[in-house]
Amino acid sequence: MPYNSTNALPDNVKHVLPAHAQEIYKEAFNSAWDQYSDPDDRRGDDSREETAHKVAWAAVKQSYRKGDDDRWHKK
Repeated sequence: MPYNSTNALPDNVKHVLPAHAQEIYKEAFNSAWDQYSDPDDRRGDDSREETAHKVAWAAVKQSYRKGDDDRWHKK
């Protein structure tokens, strides 16, 4: 399920990422969701959603890092 806004992101994303990182996450998730929409894939939406979340976190990690204070900071 793609996200229409950062307000719709899961709490474990909204509560740890700064606003810009949330935008990156949302855009990467939505793009991956569309990219992995193979109707012949029998694993279903659960696997598709899991993959999209992994892609989104990888996108965030390109520009942000988790600091010693457990907060995410721009690289």
